[in-house]
Amino acid sequence: MQATVKTFDAATRSGSVFLDDGTEIPFEADAFDAGPLRHLRSGQRVNIVVTGERVTYVTLSTFPTP
Repeated sequence: MQATVKTFDAATRSGSVFLDDGTEIPFEADAFDAGPLRHLRSGQRVNIVVTGERVTYVTLSTFPTP
């Protein structure tokens, strides 16, 4: 599913994204670390994988998701 980065803290490697319907979902470091990324910026489009109500993977829209 696609989303837009709202916040990202490089020190904790966590942040939050907005879904296209405006829903904000937080993500933890393990979701960021699962992908190949080194940094995110606000406004960047990403693909996320959500398991239950938790984001488990974050990557750029141009990269495949597991």
